[in-house]
Amino acid sequence: MWRFAQVGIALGALGAMLCLMGLFPGVTGATPTAGIGLVQVSMVLAGYSLLVIGALIYLKFSFFLEVKATLSQQIGTRLALTGLLFAALTGLADILGFGSHIRDDVSDLFFGQLQMIGILASFCLSSFGVLVYVLAGAHIARHAPLEALSDSIAGVDDTNEILLDDIEYLTRR
Repeated sequence: MWRFAQVGIALGALGAMLCLMGLFPGVTGATPTAGIGLVQVSMVLAGYSLLVIGALIYLKFSFFLEVKATLSQQIGTRLALTGLLFAALTGLADILGFGSHIRDDVSDLFFGQLQMIGILASFCLSSFGVLVYVLAGAHIARHAPLEALSDSIAGVDDTNEILLDDIEYLTRR
């Protein structure tokens, strides 16, 4: 399962690179224009989404693989994904048609201050969700390996008991 943790790291690195390319298009060799366009906003949103999803995948498969997610960890995951959804909605509000500067034949897209504040607040919400996921599972991750280790030292193996119970149930039918 360590391969999935590496996939999370790769997604996070790709997301950080896409986000930086969207914020600073001069890095890629493209000539920067005045203002922020649709491609830049889409790159930043896609990059940050990959970064957050990569972080969640890495955390799950590195620290909480054998542990069932707690309610607070599920809340953290949902906060992270809700922040990404709100960031996409605020960043693409004018394009989707419910923003304050709707595009027509005469005017071009306008990325305003409210959209910038909405995207930054949504990014903070999704970062807070990842932080909640980590801190909520910190207690479990500390004690779960110790319990598994003490069970293996004591020779406790629950899998055989479960299999025997299943075989007895099936033979009774």
